[in-house]
Amino acid sequence: MRRLFLTFFICVVLAVLAALSAGAYALWWLNQPLPMNSASADLLIDPGMTPRTIAQAVAAAGVRTSPQRLYWWFRLSGRSRQMRAGSYELERGLTPRALLAVLVRGREATNTVVLVEGWNWRQVRAALAKAEQLKQESANDTDYELMARLGRPDAAPEGRFFPNTYTYSKGSTDTALLQRAMRLMDHELAAAWAARDSDLPLKSPDEALTLASIVEKETGRAQDRSQVAAVFVNRLRLGMPLQTDPSVIYGMGTAYDGHLHRHDLETDTPWNTYTRTGLPPTPIAMPGRASLLAAVRPASSDMLYFVSRGDGSSQFSRTLGEHNRAVNRYQRGVQR
Repeated sequence: MRRLFLTFFICVVLAVLAALSAGAYALWWLNQPLPMNSASADLLIDPGMTPRTIAQAVAAAGVRTSPQRLYWWFRLSGRSRQMRAGSYELERGLTPRALLAVLVRGREATNTVVLVEGWNWRQVRAALAKAEQLKQESANDTDYELMARLGRPDAAPEGRFFPNTYTYSKGSTDTALLQRAMRLMDHELAAAWAARDSDLPLKSPDEALTLASIVEKETGRAQDRSQVAAVFVNRLRLGMPLQTDPSVIYGMGTAYDGHLHRHDLETDTPWNTYTRTGLPPTPIAMPGRASLLAAVRPASSDMLYFVSRGDGSSQFSRTLGEHNRAVNRYQRGVQR
């Protein structure tokens, strides 16, 4: 009996020591810098992501840690539901404890700037100029100088930055924020291009980005996005002009007064898709992820036309006759 009690006592002691050891290790781990693949990592948290998927996203961003261990830290902290969506720049030296604080904005006061889907480059620059405590490092740069600063001297800035909510600390620069937004767009565009349909009439990711920007501007209702993309893809296949008003408006620049006239549709610019076939030379806005995916995986459809119904949705047509009747009904109020 004494031997049985001694064995039980030893097991209890060992269990207590193991628990104390695990607890000590956990406390040590929480305060150790997380290894990273580079000096910083871009972390994108989408609305609706769970603590588990956030932990996986941290690891995928280049932070060398166990997603499972990170997930349990988030859960046991009691703050897992406080983590907010947005784009974060994680710097080397961040501990698990500090990482959670960043994600719930508890470590330091941070500011945010929102880059909205469908915005053009002028709107992006205006938003950055108004951003509080963001150092305006490139405010006086030309587009070429800015893109050269970002390592892309041969690219136009239009459409190159991913629309999202970006957090930044006091003293951060507009250049650093744009670098993050550009890297995120590169990532999203590469993922979309890798998932593209095999028979697309698009030659490169850049063409997909341009088409996605048109889809972004032409879509009034999310459910119509892949159908809108299908119309433009079908037109590209047939060599038809895209005839999309947003590209014409973009080409007009500041001359656009809020009204599009027949003269505008007939005045040639590189972005006038009534006077020129094919895609315009650059994107016309920042597309979001849904538009990127729609551009490379459009609906299976033979539609060639669409017109707004006036409620945000679109009426799609196969033939010009059907389209003209839809225009009469939804744009001119003619019911027959």
